[in-house]
Amino acid sequence: MGKNQRRTGAIYEQKAGAYLESQGYEILEYNYRCRSGEIDIIARDGEYLVFCEVKYRSCLKSGYPAEAVGRKKQQVISRCALYYMACRGMTDVPCRFDVVSFEGDAVTVYRNAFDYIGG
Repeated sequence: MGKNQRRTGAIYEQKAGAYLESQGYEILEYNYRCRSGEIDIIARDGEYLVFCEVKYRSCLKSGYPAEAVGRKKQQVISRCALYYMACRGMTDVPCRFDVVSFEGDAVTVYRNAFDYIGG
């Protein structure tokens, strides 16, 4: 990934965080990294610990942003989430996986976008 893509990603992760906060989420971390991979945003939404993937597309030529979160990416996020929860003694906390999608300036949050994928 080039420098511009990383910069664009960081901008949209901050926009996503601000939008999620406006919806009542509490942002806990941005760009959580572990050996398994990375999670864009970790937040609290009520009783839920929420692991968010942020996707942006300036146009739909490459498809909808949320479609870019395929099974392999879901697996990476799932492993990172499990590690995060284990390290913090939060294994009894209910969690879910959301995708925050930007299509141009339009933002959509797909709550519970996918289930945990082990393996």
